[in-house]
Amino acid sequence: MAAIGVHLGCTSACVAVYKDGRADVVANDAGDRVTPAIVAYSENEEVVGLAAKQSRIRNISNTVVKVKQILGRSSDDPQAQKYITESKCIVIEKNGKLQYEIDTGEETKFVNPEDVARLIFSKMKETAHSVLGSNANDVVITVPFDFGEKQKNALGEAARAAGFDVLRLIHEPSAALLAYGIGQDSPTGKSNILVFKLGGTSLSISIMEVNSGIYRVLSTNTDDNIGGTHFTETLAQYLASEFQRSFKHDVRGNARAMMKLMNSADVAKHSLSTLGSANCFLDSLYEGQDFDCNVSRARFELLCSPLFNKCIEAIRALLEQSGFTADDINKVVLCGGSSRIPRLQQLIKDLFPAVELLNSIPPDEVIPIGAAIEAGILIGKENLLVEDSLNIECSAKDILVKGVDESGANSFTVLFPSGTPLPARRQHTLQAPGSISSVCLELYESEGKNSAKKENKFAQVILQDLDKKENGLRDILAVLTMKRDGSLHVTCTDQETGKCEAITIEVAS
Repeated sequence: MAAIGVHLGCTSACVAVYKDGRADVVANDAGDRVTPAIVAYSENEEVVGLAAKQSRIRNISNTVVKVKQILGRSSDDPQAQKYITESKCIVIEKNGKLQYEIDTGEETKFVNPEDVARLIFSKMKETAHSVLGSNANDVVITVPFDFGEKQKNALGEAARAAGFDVLRLIHEPSAALLAYGIGQDSPTGKSNILVFKLGGTSLSISIMEVNSGIYRVLSTNTDDNIGGTHFTETLAQYLASEFQRSFKHDVRGNARAMMKLMNSADVAKHSLSTLGSANCFLDSLYEGQDFDCNVSRARFELLCSPLFNKCIEAIRALLEQSGFTADDINKVVLCGGSSRIPRLQQLIKDLFPAVELLNSIPPDEVIPIGAAIEAGILIGKENLLVEDSLNIECSAKDILVKGVDESGANSFTVLFPSGTPLPARRQHTLQAPGSISSVCLELYESEGKNSAKKENKFAQVILQDLDKKENGLRDILAVLTMKRDGSLHVTCTDQETGKCEAITIEVAS
């Protein structure tokens, strides 16, 4: 039996297979080990991958990119709103769902984000089948740690629609640890691992505790304002300024010319991870003018220096937030294609001089390889490992309870910080004036900033018809139990009368 691991990122997708006791990434039909997560629509076909990326200049309004950013989200989600504003492909709300509006000339058709993801998963399945044969469909899919239940469900549904049998969804940092066998080679002892993932559109850093083969996320942070595309944009802007210097034309306002420069900058950026310089030649960039420019690695590093510093600052901030120093980290795992950049690797080494930096697996292949190893474990290829000892489900967001402080202002207490291993149980005593006959316990979720907004309220429990007391406070004991599947059971009891109310929320986080 063989199994498959798939990582669908915002800008690219990658598939690995587990066979004969080892996992490896499979190259697609173009010979590339990583496939652009791009789908282009034309009159009579749907093209996935490199061909879709290359045709984007001519077919930009019918080419879908970064579908993962909108998957499972509604129109009132701030991230979805940002995506809709920036998307060159029109996104509308139809029947309460977000859809892409594709105009192929003959007709206008509407496509769900899940259908786009399905096509990318189908491409991954086809790539895996080229090595394994068509009867291998067992797959483990990776998801970002901050994905909510709706996003996870949408990703799983898209994979199933492509014909995969989804064994499990696992968090990306857990997959990264599995790829390097961390916690499996020496099952005893405790260590702290920092997982640095710099993908196409975001930076995610997680601190994981590995204890007796069990992974636990201690702290995590994601920044959507830094990623591989930001390095490419910086380089493209430099190329545009060089073109202006040579030809006295500013092409920054020309969408087609900038798209050509972005493509050229992207190729150069990849070359500069291994070479000292890269040549950018563009045929007829603007008004028939050809453009030829050589970029050195030193120039690229200088241009992107502020972005590299942002990455290092993000690591420092997470360490501080967790109460750790660099010396408390035992290993650093690099993943995501942009963490290949030599200068960035050097800066991380300088921050952790005494720590082993794991980068022997190409960073954009780490997460799918970890997923394939997990798939191999789940189908029983490796009897040494028990599935439940590997991954502990954790709450994805902070769960807070609302109270009132001494000044009468609202205050929020975090009961389940994000990353809390599940199942978990918490008790909280709510004090309310004895003069009121009903008390409402309100639960909120937040992205980890301890700032609950009104729209983040997801549940409330109301105790009614309580006996009024002339003076003093009444104590309401709330007991919250969160199960592994993310469901939350809440009971509220008035300590004096024993009056009790209980609710269960199917998916809290």
